[in-house]
Amino acid sequence: MALHVFEHLADCFAAEQVDTCFALLGDANMNFAAALAQRGTRMIYVRHEHCAVAAASAYARKAGKVGIATVTCGPGLTQVLTALPAAVRARLPLVIFAGEAPIGSAWYNQGLEQAPFVTACGARYHRLHHVPRMAEAIRDAFVEAQQDRVPVVIGVPFDLQAKTLDAALPRPAPSAEILPALAPLPPHPDAVPTLAARINAARRVVIMAGLGAADSGAAGACRALAERTGALLCTTLPARGLFHGEPYCLGVAGGFSSTLARGLFAEADLVLAFGCRLTQHNLDKGKLFPAADIVQIDVAPRAVSQGLVAARHHLRGDARLTAEALVAATEPRPGWRSPALARAIAEAPADTASFPPEEDVLDPRDVVAALDAALPRGWQMVNSSGHCSFFFAHMKRPHAEFLTIREFGAIGNGISYAMGVAAARPGDTVVMFDGDGSLLMHVQELETFRRHGLNILICVLNDGAYGSEIHKLRDEGLPEDGAVFGRTDLAAIARGFGIGGERVTDLAALPALIEAFARRGGAAVWDFPVSDRVVSPVIRRAHPGGHSGTEHPVSLEGLL
Repeated sequence: MALHVFEHLADCFAAEQVDTCFALLGDANMNFAAALAQRGTRMIYVRHEHCAVAAASAYARKAGKVGIATVTCGPGLTQVLTALPAAVRARLPLVIFAGEAPIGSAWYNQGLEQAPFVTACGARYHRLHHVPRMAEAIRDAFVEAQQDRVPVVIGVPFDLQAKTLDAALPRPAPSAEILPALAPLPPHPDAVPTLAARINAARRVVIMAGLGAADSGAAGACRALAERTGALLCTTLPARGLFHGEPYCLGVAGGFSSTLARGLFAEADLVLAFGCRLTQHNLDKGKLFPAADIVQIDVAPRAVSQGLVAARHHLRGDARLTAEALVAATEPRPGWRSPALARAIAEAPADTASFPPEEDVLDPRDVVAALDAALPRGWQMVNSSGHCSFFFAHMKRPHAEFLTIREFGAIGNGISYAMGVAAARPGDTVVMFDGDGSLLMHVQELETFRRHGLNILICVLNDGAYGSEIHKLRDEGLPEDGAVFGRTDLAAIARGFGIGGERVTDLAALPALIEAFARRGGAAVWDFPVSDRVVSPVIRRAHPGGHSGTEHPVSLEGLL
């Protein structure tokens, strides 16, 4: 039988061991997608192109593989222009098959110059117009995505895809066979004593770990270094939970830091940043460590990051190997660790502010605490963006069970990220935390959950508004009409899509609801009506007049 070019393309993807693809079909990609499915790839057919790319992003992070998506040309591609920069900034390896308008037509109504859209997002675009080189170009796209940790979009005109080949074309060795197997980079021997001397001279050390530390397996070595030097631990937001269970871990560093953590960070005189980009968020725009020298320990340290000269000192090396070398080179001492401080870390709430009580609505912080206490260990958690994301970021869950991707700050991604995690961990239950405004942006994907049998529970903090915006408008004394839309009955909407739906007003009922959901499985939306007057610390600091809460600073007396 004659082999079509689209079948040859599908063979090239199959040679890369692609096991899952998120897709929305159109003229420029449907033949390719059908052929890919015939070759054994699991296809998850979404209802919006944005969701295909966003789901592939979460799949890439959770599975540790290249995320794969396919959309059609023209409007199919332009729909993904929020998901693409989010993946770029999170440094996620994706390969996206987008098709192109027919090359043989003088005019096509969905045709446009696709490359500028993609490259404007920071992703890469490759036109595949020469059939004999297509196999090598696809292999190279997988190499590029993995080496540079970047999304790569492939465009192939769909009339070219429909052509038949006279004979099967040879395929090159797949990316897995040619990517270099790099050994971890040890620190230079001369650099270790210099940094060890700096650590020995410091009084209050903080060790901050990012995804680079997680990827290198440095959690244990960082714990050992912290114990030896009396340092406190923390993580970046994407690596949250890396030190789960550690009594001297302060949680997330940055804009999402707890009240106690911010107070302690202000007293630090040395910060060791292992395997993390020093960003506007994890340094809270340079305000988080006002008295500390910062040392960046990374395989590729940078002088300037997001406009900040963040670190005064740098050491190039693998996070795990460097931490291990420093354990051997530093002097043991208690640092600022004490039983009193451990108790304070264990007992202090993430947010100490109080707000006037309201009838018929819940405090979002109480909802999060109740969910954290009742949800089983081992379930996969997914945190979205938006005002509510601060509260969920402080759940006591290990890094391997909690996904956060919010480098672009876009709401509306949570439902897609939950699909990606469910595809990467098909035997697990996924719990997604979101706000009502964010969920409603892509609520159509509830039907995708049902159709594909995805085991996902969505917990929504429903304040009837775009949370961040109403607090900012209140601070500025402006009308909030455009940010308030009422408390949509999200449970009824979920039932309309054929999945479970519950409106939860009594937190004491959560254990029974969770037990019933665990037995039943499937998908469901739980709608928690929450106050729109409880404002996260992130918003309070930037917009102090937009709330009626009372701040309660944490005293460090007796802790230092």
